[in-house]
Amino acid sequence: MNDKTEYANVVTLPSKNILGKIKKDDYEVNLYAGKEIIDFLNNKSYIKNDLNKYNAGKINMISGAFGAQKAYLTSILKNNNSTLIIVPEQKDIFLWNQDIKFFMPEKQVLFFPIMDKVNFEVTYSSTERLRDRVQSLAALYDNKDVVVIASIVEVMQKIPSKINVIQKTWTISLQDEIVRGRILNKLVDLGYERVDQVERVGHFSIRGDILDIFSINEENPIRIEFFGDVVDNIRYFNKDTQRSVSGLNKATIFPVTIGMETDDCIFSYLNNSHLIFDEPSRCKEQLKKYFKEEKENKEKAFDWNYVINILNKKENIGKCTFFSLLKQKIEGIEIQSSFNWDGQTVTNYQRQIQIFIEDLRKLLERKWSVIVLAPSISIYKELQNLFSDFGINISKEIKNGEVYLTNGTISGGFEVPSSSFVVFSAGDIFGKHKKKRFTKFSQGKQVRYFSDLKVGDYVVQRSHGIGKYIGVNTIEIDGIHRDYVTIQYAGDDKLYLPMEKIRTLEKYIGPEGKVPALNKMGGIQWERIRNKAKKSIKELAEKLLKVYAERQLAKGISFLPDSSEQIEFEDAFEYVETPDQLSATEKIKKSMESSTPMDMLLCGDVGFGKTEVAMRAVFKCVMSGYQSIVLCPTTVLASQHFKTFSERMNKFGVNVQLLNRFIKTSEKNKILSGLKSGQIDVLIGTHSVLSKSINCKKLGLLVVDEEQRFGVFQKEKWKSLTSGIDILTLSATPIPRTLHMSLSGVRDMAAITQAPQNRHAVQTYVIEYNEDIVKEAVLREKERNGQVYFVYNRIESIDMMKDRLEKIFKGKVRIGVAYGRMKGSELEKVMFDFYQDKYDLLLCTTLIENGLDQPNANTIIIYDADFMGLSQLYQMKGRVGRSDKIAKAYFFYRKDKVLSEVAEKRLNTIREFTELGSGFKIAMRDLEIRGAGNLLGSEQHGNIYSIGFSTYCNMLEEEVSKLRAKIYKTPIPKKIHHAMIEFRQEAYLDKNYIDNDNSKMEIYYRLSSVTSIEELNDFIDEVIDRYGTPTEPVKRLFKIAEMRIKASELGIGSIMDEGKTVLITWAAEECLKKINWMNLPKEILMKIHILPGSPARVRINKAAIQENITDWISEFIDKILKEIHR
Repeated sequence: MNDKTEYANVVTLPSKNILGKIKKDDYEVNLYAGKEIIDFLNNKSYIKNDLNKYNAGKINMISGAFGAQKAYLTSILKNNNSTLIIVPEQKDIFLWNQDIKFFMPEKQVLFFPIMDKVNFEVTYSSTERLRDRVQSLAALYDNKDVVVIASIVEVMQKIPSKINVIQKTWTISLQDEIVRGRILNKLVDLGYERVDQVERVGHFSIRGDILDIFSINEENPIRIEFFGDVVDNIRYFNKDTQRSVSGLNKATIFPVTIGMETDDCIFSYLNNSHLIFDEPSRCKEQLKKYFKEEKENKEKAFDWNYVINILNKKENIGKCTFFSLLKQKIEGIEIQSSFNWDGQTVTNYQRQIQIFIEDLRKLLERKWSVIVLAPSISIYKELQNLFSDFGINISKEIKNGEVYLTNGTISGGFEVPSSSFVVFSAGDIFGKHKKKRFTKFSQGKQVRYFSDLKVGDYVVQRSHGIGKYIGVNTIEIDGIHRDYVTIQYAGDDKLYLPMEKIRTLEKYIGPEGKVPALNKMGGIQWERIRNKAKKSIKELAEKLLKVYAERQLAKGISFLPDSSEQIEFEDAFEYVETPDQLSATEKIKKSMESSTPMDMLLCGDVGFGKTEVAMRAVFKCVMSGYQSIVLCPTTVLASQHFKTFSERMNKFGVNVQLLNRFIKTSEKNKILSGLKSGQIDVLIGTHSVLSKSINCKKLGLLVVDEEQRFGVFQKEKWKSLTSGIDILTLSATPIPRTLHMSLSGVRDMAAITQAPQNRHAVQTYVIEYNEDIVKEAVLREKERNGQVYFVYNRIESIDMMKDRLEKIFKGKVRIGVAYGRMKGSELEKVMFDFYQDKYDLLLCTTLIENGLDQPNANTIIIYDADFMGLSQLYQMKGRVGRSDKIAKAYFFYRKDKVLSEVAEKRLNTIREFTELGSGFKIAMRDLEIRGAGNLLGSEQHGNIYSIGFSTYCNMLEEEVSKLRAKIYKTPIPKKIHHAMIEFRQEAYLDKNYIDNDNSKMEIYYRLSSVTSIEELNDFIDEVIDRYGTPTEPVKRLFKIAEMRIKASELGIGSIMDEGKTVLITWAAEECLKKINWMNLPKEILMKIHILPGSPARVRINKAAIQENITDWISEFIDKILKEIHR
């Protein structure tokens, strides 16, 4: 494992035969540190031999093991079969997952979440949890080399019969002969839905000889290629890039709907598996507790006696291992062999470094082998410096009497006295183990141009403006077929745009629900709209650059570099940071350490971790001897921040105080006095902190949360108070990357675009409104001491809805009402009381979209969901699922309502939205436009709507580049030049190859965007992978694309087939000076005619050329390139 490559920010665990170490500077990401420990102990101790002797029995017990020691012992038990680990509680799943991934990195770890039991019929529901369960069942049944971890309550749930599920399961193997006509019906019977492009579970597509399917039991979709009716190839592919990844011998397709619960449970699906019970006595108690608390679901799960019966029958079980801290008997089960582990836990030093070093030296003197694990680069470097300061050498491998420092995370260290061995985690030394977030989530999807473009959607064409997309038409002209994008403009005029000009087209992105006006074809009206927007954009760019330049000249505070307290404060964060959080933190710190006053915008969605980044900036300010103010738009948000900041900072001696309308006058005076004297380090409050009575002794940093929710007057007020100090502004609406790039160099911004992975998926239902379901949902949430949002967006009848709810619950549920037209103080009081758990249910309008973080609220009910925008639904759904409880979202539409076509379409999109499909993209797009408007102002908001978001960003980037070049005397960045090529040949995506318009649009667009031969060859490989062997017209299309790339390199603007001749026109005439025409072969010079004048042109007589004209011109261009590069 000595292969090394450059370290990447995000390390994806490779399979065991791939590189084991990744390097950055002197920090190695050793993916197999756990394996090194196992090999070391196996080579020098009795453990492996004794364990394998003990393991000869069918039912065995290991006593004395605690924490990570159990995962270590599991890893050395001989087993190539599937493993099911049953733990007492949810929190134990996290610990086992962390430890298994350290000691068994090559194993896939799966989970078996409990399913929400519903007694009602739903229109649509999310399938994330069902998918996790089916993946686990399939892996156990196939006896794959995986580890499934589940709580005792989860595994004892009754599930669909194994016999029924297996009977419906379809296995497709290489060389199978399948009648192609039956595939469609078979997959529909299994519950799969046919789509144009497979991106989510439950979808399949058929394109010629290729079948793509995303089976519910798989982590990745599968591509099956046929030769006639014979299965010729099976492979996984990446759902984001659509490219094949790795080959398979067979594909097992489980049904999407696996049926009702029966008298089977997960044990029925075991197949000679290794069964592990963690602390069986605790498991038994947790199961008893479940039956006591979940009386309604008593019949839907098995009790402990079922476990006893299964183990005594020994069916489907290869081995069973009980891990128990104390050796004990298990009633009703015969333990055939037992093993007492002599490992011990290590001391938790809680940053008592001197004591740790003293103990470490004693261990080294006794020739113990010491391993120290660092979970991150920062902690690795801190430990490296620590050992260097105390004169302790670091070994590059595990050795007697030496310290081996490597990366890794386990739940806690342990020692093995009989082997003179000890492993310390960073948490054992510094205190508190970070929780590594392990819930699966989708990274940002690759942009797929036009993939969600539908007939009737609006588009923007560079010359003619906003029109309506009608579709892709294949039109025959002079016997030649070509594809055209058909766009409708005002007055029913139609534009047929050839695919060579597809780069002049983009999808119109505007506010959800608003319809843009169609422009008149011809470009006069469009030019007027563009010029108006351009003037406004230029003024904005000038203003931004002026402010930026002034700030660069101003003298501000240079905050101190990170102290040891800063590192300790950041290490105390409970979770592993996302790469975006780390990147944003570093950018902000760097700006704070410079002498230029910082004015940084940190943007990202609610719950993406902005508060943690802000806290680190505030702490840095305080450690440098300055004070900080955190300004919030609401009392509730201020209270939330006060609680979070206090919990994290008080232990470091930082004095945090809260100021709002509920603070008594006497207390307020104390706070004002403390600020003036410098006793208070951090003040958190609403707009009251902007009053003239606030006088800080040494203010260094102002943090403004949710800037968009403050008025112009308040913004001007804080700007007048903050001359020379640093400002960090947080925005809850995401800013699109395109705008971020356009403002590069004129506005300091940091973005967090990655969602944290510590949340459960929200169980989502789309359903007809039913008061019985409302009653059940609310009371079930109340039973687990949670709270409910009930979104009712009709202010005029909200009191009537409250009356109806009170009749349903008959005083059992405390109901609060909140809507935007209430008095500010009254609304704030209701929201604050809900935050303080004084209400069980908050009946409210969509005002909860932003700025409310209530982890105890884990059910949201949305009335008339089909009337709401997708971005609204997305943000409101984000209000729940912010704790470790399973969250639920009910999207109701009215009972027996005849849905309009628009409402039907919206409900269908909501279904996709629950699966992070195209609806999710639409919701995010609308949010990003809101974010852009909040950042740039209302006038620019109007420009975005009038010309479309993408066009706006392009124009803004162009204006900023021009102005920067003018001010800083730098050249304007050159645009990439693309040659236009047109031959009288059939070179297009014919229907025999691709018959889907969206796919055609995407391929044409991406083909027009490639700029190198290597990139083109890679793209052609992808197209062949996705669609099969190209037809002749497609091959010619690729050949012309190759010619375009080479022609662009020569500065050629166009190559036009004029019938009897071909005209080549140069766009960049400076390229001509590099060509020595006389060095070209005579046979070429005889067939070309260099025309006089400008632009430079060459005419070629087709009659003089015997071979294919495109082949000849391609060779002609190659010869010129060879001459230039000689």
